Amino acid sequence: MCADTCTNKDTDARFRQALDRVVRLQERERHGIGMQKEKTLHAVLKAYEDPDEDHHEIPIENYIADIYCEETGTITEIQTANMGYLRQKLDVFLPLYRVRVVYPIPAVKWVTWIDPETGELGKRSRSPKKGSFYSAFRELYKISSYLDHPNLSIKLILLDMEEYRLKDGWGRDGKRGSHRYDRVPTRIVGETLLTEPRDYMQFIPYELDEPFTAADLAKSCGLRVKSFSTEALILRKMGVIEQVGKRGRSYLYRVAN
Repeated sequence: MCADTCTNKDTDARFRQALDRVVRLQERERHGIGMQKEKTLHAVLKAYEDPDEDHHEIPIENYIADIYCEETGTITEIQTANMGYLRQKLDVFLPLYRVRVVYPIPAVKWVTWIDPETGELGKRSRSPKKGSFYSAFRELYKISSYLDHPNLSIKLILLDMEEYRLKDGWGRDGKRGSHRYDRVPTRIVGETLLTEPRDYMQFIPYELDEPFTAADLAKSCGLRVKSFSTEALILRKMGVIEQVGKRGRSYLYRVAN
């Protein structure tokens, strides 16, 4: 089977408390489009990971850590977009601290369009795309050289969310090339923690026959993608699969012993 997406009542309660607190705060601080101090998704996950605000936004080694717990010596970075931006911080933090990177993945997403001039909300529609833990691999590849560092862990969180986009692009409807205004998480679907190479074994289905190609792996996980080579490269780097030959133009792999 593929990676689990289980959650529990404690997780749900902690998430709901974080969401309620952040939304109430932002309602007081917001004065128009683009005026909130911190994007909602980032703020909710920061409160969810550590509700103690004394641990938030801590200066460390000429950078600002999203969360720092002095008792455990752990830095938590909430990365809601391009993981490549983390590389400089990881270069500085990892030799000195334990670092956890939290990356959210939209499971089910509803999109609402905003008129950038009036602020009027348009029709809300469900995105046809549905995310999974495998959706994070393209971003993980951007920090692949750090993934096997003993001080680094990755926490992937699957979330249902509402996305608000500005109709400030081109075309008749202003949607092409538009900008995302905000994302509001509504429910945790599941989460998984990657602390060591063997944790990546969860991404290889038990029923997968060997040897297999990257395409075989994707199909076994129920994913319809043209290429799964990035995911295979990461799994190979983490030592959970190994290359054993080729089938036509495709590399063949097996689970490493």
